[in-house]
Amino acid sequence: MILSVALMGTASAFAQEAAATAETALAGDSMHHILMQKFLEGGWGWMLPVLLCLVLGLAVAIERILYLSLSTVNAKKLEKAVEEALQNGGIEAAKEVCRNTRGPIASIYYQGLDRYNQGLDAVEKAVVSYGSVQTGQMESGLSWIGLFIALSPMLGFMGTVVGMIGAFDSIQAAGDISPTLVAGGIKVALLTTLMGLIAAVILQLFYNYIVSKIDSLVNNMEDASITLMDILTAYNKK
Repeated sequence: MILSVALMGTASAFAQEAAATAETALAGDSMHHILMQKFLEGGWGWMLPVLLCLVLGLAVAIERILYLSLSTVNAKKLEKAVEEALQNGGIEAAKEVCRNTRGPIASIYYQGLDRYNQGLDAVEKAVVSYGSVQTGQMESGLSWIGLFIALSPMLGFMGTVVGMIGAFDSIQAAGDISPTLVAGGIKVALLTTLMGLIAAVILQLFYNYIVSKIDSLVNNMEDASITLMDILTAYNKK
């Protein structure tokens, strides 16, 4: 019964605040100003850890996106350049092409060409092994993004629980149920949850984009590895 009355009072308070917020927005305040105001109303104690999770997660995500973007090359163009260099100048010329090209595919090609004198079996093992190394390097940092995605809503929910406890402590201390008495505490509690969910959603979008980018690069690496083996097999028959 007590909880029902408190929640009804909070809903009424939130309705009044929403109307006031709409009027403020119409009066000319930007969305950025409104979000900043809500952030400050949520309290630094719980909002700051959630904000740190968002900022750190975005920093790792942006670094991964830049790394993957720089790792992306035209695989077909590289394959053609390596094949032409192999036919015209031999293994050393093909290795030079790979040295002058960025990205994991060029690195895999270089490792395979570097072991050509040891036989095609050694080339294949080198390509497979180094492909796994390159995949691990591309996936570096994803575990941190996943951690921040999990931590953000958990911290928000923890702030909500603490805020609700504070609201009921206020009721207990006053010995009376007043919507204005508990609305502030419950409002702060819900704002921390909202901030945590927003941070998790933003980081999840970046995480999924990075995973899809890595999957695309891995597929290109596998296709390029098969093509390299075909090129070296044909070269070996000469």
